[in-house]
Amino acid sequence: MTSSAEGKRTGNRPDYDRVMQEILRCSEGKRLLLHSCCAPCSSYCLEAVAPLRTTVLYYNPNLDSEEEYLRRKSEQIRLLRETGLADFLDCDYAPGEFLAAVKGLEGEKEGGARCTVCFALRLKRTAEEAKARGYDFFATTLTLSPLKDAARINAIGLALGEELGVRYLPSDFKKRNGYLRSLELSKEHGLYRQNYCGCVFSKARLSES
Repeated sequence: MTSSAEGKRTGNRPDYDRVMQEILRCSEGKRLLLHSCCAPCSSYCLEAVAPLRTTVLYYNPNLDSEEEYLRRKSEQIRLLRETGLADFLDCDYAPGEFLAAVKGLEGEKEGGARCTVCFALRLKRTAEEAKARGYDFFATTLTLSPLKDAARINAIGLALGEELGVRYLPSDFKKRNGYLRSLELSKEHGLYRQNYCGCVFSKARLSES
């Protein structure tokens, strides 16, 4: 992130939404590779990054079953066909990649170290694909969720961008009533909305509650 962007802060943390808006104002027509966890989350995010030429990357090895993976992927593709807001880039279902990455962290609480590793896994693949395919930016829909720490996700993205030499687009998609707008769009398009993050650990926690 540039020094001017780092200066846009709310309290003690950067105002990632403001940073994104400033970047978008001078980047119309540039190419973005947007990691998407699911169609409902991507719905608002795609509206928010409309000035860019966006491709959705569907890389989610954390999902607990191939059935769930394919159901979410199908809904993602349907949303893109209905809206025309982005192209689609698929990755194979590879749960072994997630399980290997979080080995030893299975007992961590939801939202803790295991989730950090999961965020980094998916963002790194997105950054690698963005660089290999010549995109101007990479980003993720993960900051839309009120349950996810946007500061942590953005810190991972910015570090990966510097490491791999591709620009990360900061975001806090829950701002500007983004999460509420995603609920509206999900209803409008009749999207399947899952009630757990996606991994076997979050599903188990749901059954315990």
